[in-house]
Amino acid sequence: MITLTDLAIQFGKRTLYKDVNLKFTDGNIYGVIGANGAGKSTLLKAISGELEPAKGTVTLGPGERLSVLSQDHFKFDNCTVINTVMMGHTVLWDIMQEKDALYAKEDFTDEDGVRAAELEEQFAELDGWNAESDAAILLSGLGIKEDLHYKMMSELTGKEKVRVMLAQALYGNPDNLLLDEPTNDLDLDTVSWLEDFLANFEHTVLVVSHDRHFLDAVSTHTVDIDYGKVNLFAGNYSFWYQSSQLALKQLQNQKAKAEEKKRELEEFIRRFSANAAKSKQTTSRKKMLEKLNIAEIQPSTRKYPGIIFTMDRDPGNQILEVEGLTAVEEDGTVLFKDLSFVVEKGQKVVFLSHNPRAMTALFEIINGKREAQAGTYKWGVTITTAYLPLDNTEFFQSDMNLVEWLGQYGEGNDVFFKGYLGRMLFSGEEVLKKVRVLSGGEKMRCMIARMQLKNANCLILDTPTNHLDLESIQAFNNNLRQFRGNILFASHDHEFIQTVADRIIELGPKGHIDKLMEYDDYIADENIKVLRQSLYE
Repeated sequence: MITLTDLAIQFGKRTLYKDVNLKFTDGNIYGVIGANGAGKSTLLKAISGELEPAKGTVTLGPGERLSVLSQDHFKFDNCTVINTVMMGHTVLWDIMQEKDALYAKEDFTDEDGVRAAELEEQFAELDGWNAESDAAILLSGLGIKEDLHYKMMSELTGKEKVRVMLAQALYGNPDNLLLDEPTNDLDLDTVSWLEDFLANFEHTVLVVSHDRHFLDAVSTHTVDIDYGKVNLFAGNYSFWYQSSQLALKQLQNQKAKAEEKKRELEEFIRRFSANAAKSKQTTSRKKMLEKLNIAEIQPSTRKYPGIIFTMDRDPGNQILEVEGLTAVEEDGTVLFKDLSFVVEKGQKVVFLSHNPRAMTALFEIINGKREAQAGTYKWGVTITTAYLPLDNTEFFQSDMNLVEWLGQYGEGNDVFFKGYLGRMLFSGEEVLKKVRVLSGGEKMRCMIARMQLKNANCLILDTPTNHLDLESIQAFNNNLRQFRGNILFASHDHEFIQTVADRIIELGPKGHIDKLMEYDDYIADENIKVLRQSLYE
């Protein structure tokens, strides 16, 4: 249990929020949402003690342990992987270290023997004899193979370190768990494993994430940080989003009678509760929505960018033909080979792989940015493309302001381009910022604006939700569902894939799978699971 009393966070003269009085209780998972800069990560730092609040207190239940997902991926470079995980249970780890130090003494005394007996008792109570095997199980679940368990952390890649740090946070069944963007750099299968793990976790969890499906799958409550206030709502992200949009619609329609509004909200809650009960979500077993007070549903003041893709011309029947494509990395790693497929009119195709470089290589090849080791591709004569690359660094190496930068990619005057930028939430003097100093999220919004100017009938998107906040992801997702042209994309956002894609092509070094089906059905199909495994073995 975590209790916040009169909490206030302030940086200089800027107050992020104040008078925060909340209690986070056992058995519940709280998804923390808010616009970029609202203070989501800061709230977790204040709870963990990393940041001193300007006012107020944070207290845990008596004798409870708090575990935090570390963001310092170099802190444990001199430790083995398995030890790094076990360090997550600080009490147990300290006992192990003291115990080992005692037994290593040459002049072992009677007092040492008494202390060793005490430590052995504590060690057994904390299930210390299974400590190493429990750590190994966590690592394997998170995709860290056994041959890495006893290597030094310094030998691991950045993405592998992320998984080890997550295993460390989860280790030892902590009473309170703080997770800041835990799905970063995890593949979709590992995210699913984490969802299942947290669905069965019986203690208190606060999680910050931009992954809507993940928040929906694990959250029983939503903590919304909005305009200097921290509010707690029952239900997951989708419930918060849909109910806040409904409340906003009702607010705008002042003519609706109070009783009609109440009936509409009650019907919404009833339908949402019924849908949640059919899923594995922790929301369903808590049944919080059944007790929700109608007055708790409020419109959000959050702003959503205006992402609208239009086409200058409809595509013809020939979209893209790929024949025998093979891509190999410089180190000899085969990304995919003998890849052949034909994209039909209107299809929205997601490309998957255990190695994300496979999708990037494919998109670079069909956009003329990379040579394939073998094979050909051919676009239809009516097709125009707009490409969103994974790495956009080269686009922002200039001292141009946003208006000048966007002006390179279309025809029009400054007023026209300012309008586009305004739709992407750049207002007032912001449009005169130098593009070189933009944040990752701001650069991505600029790249999306650039794509919109092309009026293409085929969109190619390499991991488009990277660096975007939930509002931008939601707006992007909503528009792509309505787009009448073709979409070829890669993503690690489950909800994005499920709601956009109608065809799935998975790439592996030993072949590929091509299915016309929804993503949820694809990952649940037992026969396809066997096929997927064969792509990589």
